[in-house]
Amino acid sequence: MPRVKRGTKRNDRRKRILHLAKGYYGTKHNCFRIAELQVERSLAYATRDRKQKKREFRGLWIIRINAAARQHDLSYSKLMDGLKKAGSDVNRKMLAEIAVLDPKGFASLVASAKSALAAPPAA
Repeated sequence: MPRVKRGTKRNDRRKRILHLAKGYYGTKHNCFRIAELQVERSLAYATRDRKQKKREFRGLWIIRINAAARQHDLSYSKLMDGLKKAGSDVNRKMLAEIAVLDPKGFASLVASAKSALAAPPAA
């Protein structure tokens, strides 16, 4: 059976892993065996954190909306309930942007939510 040296395949793989490990501390960026473990771990974190980023941003938007709503004497849950009853379909990301950048526009949304909450329920 002929001997196989695996030259370019092996070199390409090592080069790819070490390129991904660029900037890591200590031997994690230049020792292949350690770099390979760290790159695998890092890619797992990256996959996990793409999901967590969405959660964290939603939480941030809710905090901002709640803070702005409480300036108008309304809790976050009451505001969202009032907006739903008013038929407004503004998502949380846009509500947070409006709360920060356009206080007058947010005040009008709060007013529509309050009027929808005050209206008797349709039977």
